[in-house]
Amino acid sequence: MEEKKFDVKSIIGFILIFAILIFMMWKNQPTPEEIAEQEKQEQIEADKKVEAKEVKETKVVTADDFTAPKPGDSLKIEELKNKLGAFAYSSTLPSATDNHTTVQTDVLDLKFSNKGGFLSEVILKQFVDYDSIPIALIQDGNESFNITIPTTDNRILNTNEQYFEPTVTKNGENTVVSMKFKASESQFLEYRYELKPNEYMIDFSIRSKGLNNVVNSSQAIDLDWQLKTYRHDESITYENRYTRLTYMYEGEKIDKLAQAGEDEEVIEDARWLSYRQHFFSTILVAETPFKSARISTTDLVENEEIDTVFTKQFASKLPLTFTNGEADNNFKLYFGPTDSKVLKEYDHSLEESIPFGWGIFGWINKHLFIPLFGFLSGFLPYGIAIIVMTILIKLVMSFVQYKQFLSQAKMKVLKPELDAIREKHKDNKMKAQQETMALQNKAGASPLAGCLPGLIQLPVFYALFMFFPTAFALRQKSFLWADDLSSFDSIYDFPNGFSIPMYGDHVSLFPILAAVAIFFYMKMTTGQQMASQPTQEGMPDMSKMMKYMIYFSPILMLVFFNQYASGLSLYYFISNLISIGIMLVIKNYILDEDKIHAQIQVNKTKPKKQNKFQKKMSNMMEQAEQQKQAQQKKKK
Repeated sequence: MEEKKFDVKSIIGFILIFAILIFMMWKNQPTPEEIAEQEKQEQIEADKKVEAKEVKETKVVTADDFTAPKPGDSLKIEELKNKLGAFAYSSTLPSATDNHTTVQTDVLDLKFSNKGGFLSEVILKQFVDYDSIPIALIQDGNESFNITIPTTDNRILNTNEQYFEPTVTKNGENTVVSMKFKASESQFLEYRYELKPNEYMIDFSIRSKGLNNVVNSSQAIDLDWQLKTYRHDESITYENRYTRLTYMYEGEKIDKLAQAGEDEEVIEDARWLSYRQHFFSTILVAETPFKSARISTTDLVENEEIDTVFTKQFASKLPLTFTNGEADNNFKLYFGPTDSKVLKEYDHSLEESIPFGWGIFGWINKHLFIPLFGFLSGFLPYGIAIIVMTILIKLVMSFVQYKQFLSQAKMKVLKPELDAIREKHKDNKMKAQQETMALQNKAGASPLAGCLPGLIQLPVFYALFMFFPTAFALRQKSFLWADDLSSFDSIYDFPNGFSIPMYGDHVSLFPILAAVAIFFYMKMTTGQQMASQPTQEGMPDMSKMMKYMIYFSPILMLVFFNQYASGLSLYYFISNLISIGIMLVIKNYILDEDKIHAQIQVNKTKPKKQNKFQKKMSNMMEQAEQQKQAQQKKKK
C-alpha cells in the first residue's frame, strides 16, 4: 500500500482561495448610503402591503355589485349599509381573510374556516387508511355547510360566502370555538363548538342575537349540508357497498338510502343523519328533531379504475328554527369510527347506524356474536379469535347437522320400499303419495325433517355474513398472509390496467380455500341427499341440478368473495372444514344404518298418531282420490 504524504502545495492553495473570497466579500459590502436606501425601499413595500390588506378585508365583507369603500370612507359605508342591510356589512374584521383556526384534541385535528365558519378539515389522529395516511373525513373542500337566510329586504344570504370572526376559549377542560358573523358587536350569527377531551362528539349550536329586524323568519331558513366521502379502504368496491346515508326518524325508526345509483327522500321528525363511510362516520344529531328533511345520495364510482378518490355524495336540506327572527338550534356532531362500542357511549342509538342486519339477524349479532368476538379477541390474536368463534358456533349447531344427517339416513334406508310403492302405483300418483306418507309417518322419517334443521341455520349464516363486514375490530388486523382481515387478502396482483369482470384485479387466497372446502362439503351432502331420494319421474333432472350446484356454489364463492373481507372468507373456510369433520364423525361413529333400519321396523309396528297437519293432508288426499274414482266411473 502506498503511504499517504502531506501535500504542502495543496494546503497553500486552499489558504489563498479562502483569502480571496474574504477580500471579495469585504469589497462588495454595501456603503452606509446604500443600506439607508435599501431600508427606505423595504419600508415603502411594507406600507403597500398594509394598504392592500386593508382594502382586501373591506372587499371581503361587501357585495360584489358595489365599489368597496376604503377605511375611513364613511359616505360609501353608509351607502352600503342602506343598500345591503346591516347584516350584510361587517366592519373591517381580523377574520376577513381565508385563514383557519386550528384546534386539537386527543383524538381529533380540526380546522375551522373563517369563510363560512364551519369545519374545513377533520382528521382522526388515531387511524390511518390503507395507504398509511391519516383518516380525513373533511379536507380540501369535500364538504359544504351553508345556511340560506332570507332577509327583510328580500335578499338571500348564504353563510358559506361570509366571513366569521373566530375566538377560542376554555370551559373547564373543554375547548370552545366561537365563529361569529357580525353586523355589529350586538348583532351576529354564531356557530359555537364545544370540544371535550378524548371524545369524538362535539356540541354544536347555531345562535343569533339582534337579528330580528334583519332576518325574515316567515320564510324557510334551511341548512344545506353536503359531503363527498373519501375512499379509505383498499377495495373501493367493498367500501362503497357499506357507505350509506342512514337516518333515524319518527321516534326510533331506522332506514337508509339506496346503496347504489341515486336516491332521494323526504323524511319527517329526523333525529339524526349518518354519513357512513364504511368504518368511519360523520353524524349530525338534532336536539329537537327536524320537522322534515330532504336527503339524497349519489354513487360517485362509475369506473373503479378511474374513480378512486370519492365513493358517495351525500346531501341533506334541513329546516332551522328561527323564533322571532332569532336562531337557537342545538346539535351534536360525531366524527369518528363506526364502532358499536364507541357509538354506544354517546346514546341517541347511534350504533343502529351500523348494518347488523334486520330483525332476528341483527339481534343475533348485537347480543351474541359481537360480545362473543369481543371476549375472544380480548386475549387471542384476531385470526385465532375468528377460528375459535367458528368452532364454538359449529359445535353449538352440530345437533342441527346431526338431525339433518339422521333424516337423510332414514330416507336412504326407506328408499327401496318407497321405490316399490311408486312402482306399484305408477298409474295412480295420488295413491302412491298416500302410501308414501303413511310409510314415512310410521317409520318416523320425513323429507321435511331434513329441511327444517337447514332452515334453523339460515339466521346464523346471514347474521355472520353481516357481522364480518361491519366488525371494526378486524380493521387493519393481520393474520398469516392477510394484512387486513377487514379487506381482501391478495396473494397476486394483476398487471396495471388488467381486471377480470366481477372478479377484480387480484387473487385472494382465503376465498380459494373456502371454495375448495365448500366443494368437498357439498359433494358429501349432495351425494347423501341423492342416495336418500326415491326414484320418480323428473328425478334425473333434479339429480343433474344438484350436481351442477356442487360446482356452481364454489365458483360463486370464488368470484363474489374475492374483494370481500378476508375474515369472512376465513370463517367460511374453517366452518366448512369443521362441517366436513362433523359429518365424517356422525356417519362413521354415531349413525349405524343397520340400527336405523331395525328401529324403523319397530316404529312401523307401533300405532302412530297423526298431527293436525298430517290428518288434514291425509283427508285432502283421500277426498281427491275419491273424486278421481267418481270421475272415472262417470266416464265408463
